[in-house]
Amino acid sequence: MLEIGQPAPDFTRSDGDGNSISLADLRGRKVVLYFYPKDLTSGCTQQACDFRDRYGELQATGAVLLGVSPDSGRSHQKFTATYELPFPLLADVDKAASTAYGVWKEKSMYGRKYMGVERSTFLIDEDGNLARIWPKVKVSGHADEVLAALRG
Repeated sequence: MLEIGQPAPDFTRSDGDGNSISLADLRGRKVVLYFYPKDLTSGCTQQACDFRDRYGELQATGAVLLGVSPDSGRSHQKFTATYELPFPLLADVDKAASTAYGVWKEKSMYGRKYMGVERSTFLIDEDGNLARIWPKVKVSGHADEVLAALRG
């Protein structure tokens, strides 16, 4: 279980265009890392669009915003193009980043158990440490919570 103050697990993932993004390369900047279950689904689309709509304000804090899901780069390309998302979505097909952050979990829907991403957000400080953790995120109002945390 990750805790505030711990170093954020490092990773390198590719975005929808095949560009590699490494957490280590973002040292010196705050990073908002949000994990979501699946591209082009209702809750995930709402969350991405909420971040898109507040993106200018997020950027004004100097933070980098990254979305991560187990979807492929091709799926991320479609999601990004469909909703004009101005931030990278990272492909975690092997679930290594999701596992490292403890968000790849057993879930249950209509009595059926399955493995999936628990919607969670992590604020990583300029030194690469976890500054804030939002587990089991409720989409409504979440972008505002993150923005408030960035503004201190």
